Order: sequence, then C-alpha cells, then structure tokens
Amino acid sequence: MTRQIDIGGKLVGGGAPFALFAGPCVIESQDMCFEIAAAVKKIADGLGIPYIFKASFDKANRTSINSYRGPGMERGLEILAAVKSKFGLPVLTDVHEVIQVKPVAEVVDVLQVPAFLSRQTDLLIAAAETGKPVNIKKGQFLAPWDMRNAIDKVVSAGNEDILLTERGASFGYNTLIVDMCALPVMRAYGYPVVFDATHSVQRPGGMGASSGGQREFVPDLVRAAVAVGIDALFLEVHPDPEKGLSDGATMLPLADLPSVLKQAKAIEQAVRDIR
Repeated sequence: MTRQIDIGGKLVGGGAPFALFAGPCVIESQDMCFEIAAAVKKIADGLGIPYIFKASFDKANRTSINSYRGPGMERGLEILAAVKSKFGLPVLTDVHEVIQVKPVAEVVDVLQVPAFLSRQTDLLIAAAETGKPVNIKKGQFLAPWDMRNAIDKVVSAGNEDILLTERGASFGYNTLIVDMCALPVMRAYGYPVVFDATHSVQRPGGMGASSGGQREFVPDLVRAAVAVGIDALFLEVHPDPEKGLSDGATMLPLADLPSVLKQAKAIEQAVRDIR
C-alpha cells in the first residue's frame, strides 16, 4: 500500500479510491479556468472522486518559439488562487526554475516537476524544502526504476509527500508508448502513483511546429491503468480541445469526461471486489 497524502483535504494513496488531477493544459483565461473547474467539480463530486484542479501558468517547453506559453507566473498565480477560493479546490501547477518555487508554493497545494526536468536536482530539492507535496512526472527518457533517484533527492530534503506520474516513454521519433509494468514498479517504492493519460497519447513535435496526439486512445489507457492499479488519474480537459492553445490534440473534451470516469470507477470497484 502506498503512502497516503493529504492534499487540501483530499486523500491520495494509502488505499483510498483514485483521485483526479484535471484542468486545461495551460491557463488561457480566468473565465476558462472557472468554466472547467466548475464542470469537473460537479462531475467528480457526483462520482465521489477527490478532485484537484491543475493548470500551467507557463509551458516552458513548447515546440515552437511562436507557441502560446501562458499568462506568466504573476497573473497565473492570481488565477489559480481565484480558482482555489471560488470552488474550494486544491490546485496543482508546474515549476520550471528554482526561483519560481517559493512564490508558487505560497499559492498552490502541489508542486509539479515536469517530465523534462525530473532529473534536475536543485529543482527537486527546492520543491521538497517548501514542505508541499511534490508530483514528479517521470521523464520520457527514464525507466521506472530510475525514479528511485528522484525520490531520494526529495526525501533528502526531509519531504516524503511524493507522487510519481507516468506519462509515456519515448519510442523512436515523435512517439510515446505506455509500459503498464511501470505503474507497479513505481508503486513498489511506497508513494502514490498517478497516470497521465492525456500526455501519454502525445506525439511530441509530431506536427513540425507543435505536438500532435491521439486523444481517441485516452479512454483505453485510463481503463488499463486503473485495472493495473493507480492512486490518481491526471487528465487535461477542455470544452473545445481543437481550439485549445496548448496540447489541443491530446486534451479530453469535457463532454467525454463523465463516461471515462464512470468506466474507471467501475473497473476500480471490480478490481477491489476480486481482491
């Protein structure tokens, strides 16, 4: 059984039913964040799923210099604080540099270390030193057992509120695959494991100046991951993904979220009944 982490009153891990981290890839506007937070909260509450809102204030790894990155840290944190206040939701966002960690930790409930920075020692330690839960996304270039080193870096700073997120592994060029064996491997370290179904269908840089994706496979991967065993789902959702300003090809339409979560809950219960 994994460690249980309290995220703003929402319990993740430790045998609790799976939690949900969901929101847009990037903050497009306050109104958009409010619309998504309200819709997802209603769906999650109806299914008894603990919900943590997620959104990025800066996408520092966009494929093209011309791609939208977000509103920046100052305005982004204002919007995340507003979501937290208006809807009573814990919030998660990314940090990319050590200098961002302290101001971000003053607002959010979970600090996320992006996959492409999962080996950055100074960033991991700075995030750990805030005392906030740290979600480490496994780099596309890392084996699941390599995450033991990332865990050790966070623990060395006295923080054991750690989550590990699987988001696919590089397979040749512009392609990711999900090794479902990675979930039990990382879970064996004793920390909650999150499955990021939307980034797992990404095709990094697959459209030349932007990343492509195959969102039609998101429900399939969700079902598989829940059957294997996870502590939380990570889904990027949007009212109209085709008009999304980042990762439009992978975000799940809000309208599809209820059916995906209902299936996931049914599978989780079936697995629990068998055990």
